[in-house]
Amino acid sequence: MNLLKSDDNKPRFPPVEAATPEGLLAIGGDLSVERLLEAYRHGIFPWYNPGQPILWWSPDPRAVLYPEKLKVSRSLRKTLKRGHLCVTFDTDFRAVMRACAAPRAQYPGGGTWITDDMVRAYCALHEQGLAHSVEVWEGRVLAGGLYGVALGGVFFGESMFARATDASKVALVALVDRLRRWGYRLIDCQVPSSHLTSLGAEEIPRARFLAELETNLSLSGRHGRWSETIYTTGLIGMEPAA
Repeated sequence: MNLLKSDDNKPRFPPVEAATPEGLLAIGGDLSVERLLEAYRHGIFPWYNPGQPILWWSPDPRAVLYPEKLKVSRSLRKTLKRGHLCVTFDTDFRAVMRACAAPRAQYPGGGTWITDDMVRAYCALHEQGLAHSVEVWEGRVLAGGLYGVALGGVFFGESMFARATDASKVALVALVDRLRRWGYRLIDCQVPSSHLTSLGAEEIPRARFLAELETNLSLSGRHGRWSETIYTTGLIGMEPAA
């Protein structure tokens, strides 16, 4: 296993081909802005539980979503058509992260991988206009959302949550709508899940992911804060799933 030193002034990672079959590449280091950016640019991300050292991953295959392949089901279109939800961008990044860190049914012990250190690290990225949140509101109540990192023409999705039916899906639909308009070509979903697969995510070989990552990082993207407000009725024109 590759060990990273937390006092390394020049963030470095071993080649991703050195990862274990599960995708674990390295242990240690820190969550500085510089190291996180170095990781994302090379298809690597942190994922670890409280009490563990920082674990860095680069799985093979990789789960991705191409914006043009988003699946909007008929039931989701009905939710959008109701118009009871409003979507904003970068309105309350910290609140979205905290909501994503809350206990979930699939984790009976109440654990989370979004530690306080992770919150501080990604808020630092957000302050530099590199990490972004999508908030879904039901009235004045935060009903769902997601957050991730944007570099070049790539959005690296980190986590999402829902407190109301379809709220996390609405967040993704709104994000994809804007990413399409802004010329983004790739959404990194990291590891597959049935939730993401239902929305069009697919698995591709890591080598292909890295090649597409390199190409799309050269795009200009959209810098700074994403000040956007979307009413869901404006999204119902997106094509439904077959």
